[in-house]
Amino acid sequence: MSRQRGFTLIELLIVVLVIAVLAAIAISSYREQVRKSRRATAFNDVSTMQLQLERWRAENPSYANCTSPPTPCGSGTYPTTTITDTYYTIGPPTGVTTSSYTITATPRGDQVGDRCGVLCALPPGGTATATCGTTKPLWANSACN
Repeated sequence: MSRQRGFTLIELLIVVLVIAVLAAIAISSYREQVRKSRRATAFNDVSTMQLQLERWRAENPSYANCTSPPTPCGSGTYPTTTITDTYYTIGPPTGVTTSSYTITATPRGDQVGDRCGVLCALPPGGTATATCGTTKPLWANSACN
């Protein structure tokens, strides 16, 4: 009598189920890593804008753009560029005064539902809030900082 070799339907279904579960976990992890890399880019862009404002303030009497009279200015180019990429809109600085500003990175596109929310930065020496930092930009969700 010959013996049949092969897999039963139940065995094949179990293997397919295990592969499906592993794929679901891998895809979820991959998507989170992609979001994380997008957050890192936004953090870098906000930090760059902060450095540009600090450079401006080092050469001028105010964080504000004081190119119009009566306030005299030093030199340099005022950092007013809005950085808009596919995933975040950053700047221009808002609430700019002699000693203060606020820079925010607002999620857009595929990043809108991100768990970290908006990124916010204030000048060094400013008054930090729960969602806006002075030494480094902070995410709205403190678990992301």
